[in-house]
Amino acid sequence: MKKAVLTLTIIIASITISNAQKISIEKTFGGLKFTQNGKNLTMNELVSVMKSNPDSYKLIKSAKSNNLLAQVIGGVGGGLIGYPIGTVVGGGKPNWTLAGIGAGLVGISITIYSNVKKKAKKAVEIYNSNLNSTTSTNFNPNFKILANSNGIGLSMNF
Repeated sequence: MKKAVLTLTIIIASITISNAQKISIEKTFGGLKFTQNGKNLTMNELVSVMKSNPDSYKLIKSAKSNNLLAQVIGGVGGGLIGYPIGTVVGGGKPNWTLAGIGAGLVGISITIYSNVKKKAKKAVEIYNSNLNSTTSTNFNPNFKILANSNGIGLSMNF
């Protein structure tokens, strides 16, 4: 029984310590870069890391879906801008209305993406703040290896 309790305590402590790692945010040209332990995280990785925190998970899922929407709208807008420019380069008569619509779509895409950045940043802040609140500074276990007539054991005092 003692071995089972000890094993369970060590497993829980190691899982808690290994999962309690902050995510850092770095501003880059046109976006944000998320890292955890020196490893860059994609949106999908952020979503999977934040599954343990319902509040941050909800925000990052919303940011991820809006990010996809912004990319699609921006791609279509870029194509609508590029088509008339390609027509001009090819010697044809361009339809500048398409370019105007494309510019509007790119503007909408930029607005959506700025909202994505705000949501993702807020999700990381919530995730990191919950890490700080769950890891107590008062918890300082003291481990000792003991030996007596019954055998050798490990003692944890807190």
